[in-house]
Amino acid sequence: MIRFDSDYLEGAYPKILKKLVETNYDQEAGYGKDEYTKSATYKIRKALNNDNVDVHFLVGGTQTNMTVISSILRSYQGVICTDTGHINVHETGAIESFGNKVITVKNEEGKINIKQIQELVDLQRNYDLPEHLVMPKLVFISLPTECGTNYTKEELKEIYDVCRKNNLYLYIDGARLGYGLVAKDTDIKLQDLTELCDIFYIGGTKCGALFGEAVVIVNDELKKDFRYYIKQRGAMLAKGRILGIQFDTLFDNNLYFKICKQAVDLALRIKEAAIEKGYKLFFNSFTNQQFIIMPNIKLKELEKEFAFFKWQKYDEENTVIRICTSWATTEENVNKLIEKL
Repeated sequence: MIRFDSDYLEGAYPKILKKLVETNYDQEAGYGKDEYTKSATYKIRKALNNDNVDVHFLVGGTQTNMTVISSILRSYQGVICTDTGHINVHETGAIESFGNKVITVKNEEGKINIKQIQELVDLQRNYDLPEHLVMPKLVFISLPTECGTNYTKEELKEIYDVCRKNNLYLYIDGARLGYGLVAKDTDIKLQDLTELCDIFYIGGTKCGALFGEAVVIVNDELKKDFRYYIKQRGAMLAKGRILGIQFDTLFDNNLYFKICKQAVDLALRIKEAAIEKGYKLFFNSFTNQQFIIMPNIKLKELEKEFAFFKWQKYDEENTVIRICTSWATTEENVNKLIEKL
């Protein structure tokens, strides 16, 4: 079975495994106080061209979102996101379990817009008894979105401007950040993020690491005591060196973006082939996720050899499937899928 159903199905990029083996008997301090984590932090700050950000390494995406959001919000405050947002549909109510409401708006190809944000803020502030409603305090977006679409720099700037105007924070989930930043439909660079949000994370789990995410805190207001939240939320790894080694390797010689671009290039080959063969796209994605409207009869045939994620029912005769490539996807497997299409 050749799997295209997600981008975290393989282990880790070989250079990471090699480095983990080479350093296996090194004795290092725990909880992210080791030399490898310090080196990874230095490299990320250098890639961002910003020495003033705080960098923390957490174990996974759900733990990261839960830790970041609960560290920012008081119990009567909520986080705004689209109805397709990861914290709304893929984290088993983790945010709500810590006492904060997820306030959803209808997505537009995975995106949120400034009008939706402003309307929610105005609804609460202009209510006769505003303290009876959950107070919006944070906006959550993913880059790229769950639908494989991307924000432009101007779109992100507009969102951040409306957040600051209304005294909201902006948090960017970067689980697939590498795949989004190498896509041709965005003009956002990694360095731009320090000026376009308050806090974000660089995904490792889906972008070449065994596991782990790197949280980057830009806004000084959010830096204080963050390690306490990491530990309390179960997102701090005792053997922090394992996270440090992985990101130290990924941010050596631009490896992170090189392997992400390889995945995106292969995804676009699948997209182009699907279009040529007459299939219709559900979203026009330029990232490693491709969404194709697939006739059920054809899907049943393909599933004998390939695994996909069934995104949603399109109609009685068709299903929207998500095809995901990763840093480990081979050209050979892509060719096999294209041939069967």
